Amino acid sequence: MTDTEDRSQLSVLHVTPEIAPFSKVGGLADVAGSLPSALYRLGADVRVMTPSWPGVTERLSEKGAEEISDPAYVCVMLRNREYCGSVRLFVLDGLKICLLEHHDLFSSSGIYPQDLDPVSVTPFAFLSLAAVEYSLYGGWRPQVLHLHDWPSSLAAAALKWHKKYSFADGKPRTVLTIHNLAHQGTLPLSALNDLGMGPDSFSLDGAEFYGKANLLKGGIVAADLVTTVSPNYAREIMTPEFGEGLEGVLAYRKEKVSGILNGIDTAVWDPASDRLIPANFSIGDMKGKKVCHASLLSECGWDGFQGPVLVSVGRLVRQKGLDILLDALDEILAAGARLAVIGTGEGSLEKKFADASARRPDGLHFRPAFDDRFARLSYAGGDIFLMPSLFEPCGLSQMISMRYGTVPVVRAVGGLADTVFDVDAGPRGTGFTFEDLSPGALAGAVKRALAHFAEPRRWSQLRKRCMERDFSWDPSARSYLSLYRSLTE
Repeated sequence: MTDTEDRSQLSVLHVTPEIAPFSKVGGLADVAGSLPSALYRLGADVRVMTPSWPGVTERLSEKGAEEISDPAYVCVMLRNREYCGSVRLFVLDGLKICLLEHHDLFSSSGIYPQDLDPVSVTPFAFLSLAAVEYSLYGGWRPQVLHLHDWPSSLAAAALKWHKKYSFADGKPRTVLTIHNLAHQGTLPLSALNDLGMGPDSFSLDGAEFYGKANLLKGGIVAADLVTTVSPNYAREIMTPEFGEGLEGVLAYRKEKVSGILNGIDTAVWDPASDRLIPANFSIGDMKGKKVCHASLLSECGWDGFQGPVLVSVGRLVRQKGLDILLDALDEILAAGARLAVIGTGEGSLEKKFADASARRPDGLHFRPAFDDRFARLSYAGGDIFLMPSLFEPCGLSQMISMRYGTVPVVRAVGGLADTVFDVDAGPRGTGFTFEDLSPGALAGAVKRALAHFAEPRRWSQLRKRCMERDFSWDPSARSYLSLYRSLTE
């Protein structure tokens, strides 16, 4: 089958509230910025619809995106008012980006509102219904709408229950990806009427959930297929521990739920070509990692330290298990390691790490900032990467750390269990895992890692296994293509 023939057979519109590198709050943006491009490279006719938040148009221009047609116009009814916007079509490296513009709705640089209510949900409702309108009447008719999390899940619900769109001919099939089940888009039940939804959506078999409207729940019920960002997370969310109240809904529909592991952009995250680290390196030539290690020590004020350096890069939020890291800190430092932490987030955690760093500057370096250069230096110069998450739908940091030869210590949940295999469980091990959410379990896993680190030849082999793992998007994109074809053939 030729590339052109394949494109003519499968057309997909991704709908996302954020997309890296143009607008980004969390990991959803990384997926939206990489998966469609991987699908395009494999031959699919892919477009991505995303809002024109402040600065997005300028960033598209900076990256060399070219506007290739006159804008299309979409109008939808919300809260008894007609909202009209334009869809500007850009192309960047072959991928077509549908930039949805509405000056009033997409004026927030923060993207998500602090509190969700029938008014603040309007930008996301407009995105969802505009995607439906564009798919049905925009001239280009995608076979599949691929929706990302609650902000676009209304599109699936609208195709099933909306007073207008549920009666349309030639409706696309729908795939909803849950990136983080903790965020569900909950509103007063009456808001469904403001969104144009019909009476069936108000029921238990619709978007109603404990007397409220739950946009994600409505999407789960209405979508043809539901995916999560790792196979293990797909299983976990059907249990009370990880289901965030929706475990029953998901378990009842388990036949249409599957998990496909996220990837990382291996061109962006490549120690052999990364321009932000002081020296490049690869599996065949690791000298540059020693240079990066020395540079990390210097920036932390630990010149001359000969032991292992542990690193943690990410948001400072409770989900990441950082409370137990703080509680295990003294035991970890007493074992001969030092720890560098970079990230911002919850104020209480930032203060705790700042206080701990002031108390133990000899062992903890804390950088409360989003600093891409220092983050990459940590990945490249660290020896061990810590990720003791309470839950982790997929996780990207552990994949990045392995690509940079920094061995992960993780709690065996979600995508962490799918990507890190314990060294002591078999010959293909790539890190160290633990299950109990406790400081003692984390410290125990770190001590096992330090024991392996003390044997240079063994550690070198482990590091090589980490760097050999293929975390590119191509395997995941092929799985999504198969999923789409199951709906369209």
